[in-house]
Amino acid sequence: MATGLSIVRKSILPQGGDSWQSIAQRELSETPESDAVSMLQSWNLHVFMRSAGGVGRLRSDNPILPSDVIFVEPPRAA
Repeated sequence: MATGLSIVRKSILPQGGDSWQSIAQRELSETPESDAVSMLQSWNLHVFMRSAGGVGRLRSDNPILPSDVIFVEPPRAA
């Protein structure tokens, strides 16, 4: 029988108009921006890989919605 989560992975709800860059600057300010953006995208594939148009189209719009849960730390080891 599961008793619930004992450790919760740190996450945020984005502010309106947030981008990977703005979240990286705010949440991972100690990390160089390009590295922080890459880390955020790899921890949040559920957002990063979301389809934002037809197949083969370049994604120029912002895929991050204010209702998305964005993880700001890596998954924890089991």
